[in-house]
Amino acid sequence: MNIVRTTSDDKDFRQLIAELDKYLAIVDGPGMHEYYDKHNKVEKNNTVVVAYIVNKPVGCGCFKEYDKNSVEMKRMYVKQEVRGKKIGFAILRELEVWAAEIGYTNSVLETGLRQVEAVHLYKKSGYAVIDNYGPYVGIENSICFLKKIK
Repeated sequence: MNIVRTTSDDKDFRQLIAELDKYLAIVDGPGMHEYYDKHNKVEKNNTVVVAYIVNKPVGCGCFKEYDKNSVEMKRMYVKQEVRGKKIGFAILRELEVWAAEIGYTNSVLETGLRQVEAVHLYKKSGYAVIDNYGPYVGIENSICFLKKIK
């Protein structure tokens, strides 16, 4: 597996998040996907990674600044056919390293309770559950996390 740092203009990243959006539309259920979608925009993002296996894009993620000390992880996705191979762990770790290199000390993120694999990934990666923040306050399907990365 190879992980490449890139931008939101990357065609492989765009393809993967299109697949992610289709998946989330089913998992989140009617109405909720539209709510979450407006908080998942990543245009003009220069902190994107894409994971490849034999030159085939199989996963992605990115981060954006949340506050002066923290990044928010966004658009984490691994194709169904390659899940269980620690690709999500590798993507998340690369994003954390990159954010720390830039000077951030914390990572926050939100995922849906119905995304059981994602919740498991974040807990196994050392993220602690926190109160829902920002647009996720009061959203019962959301679970938010925090991790010190530096």
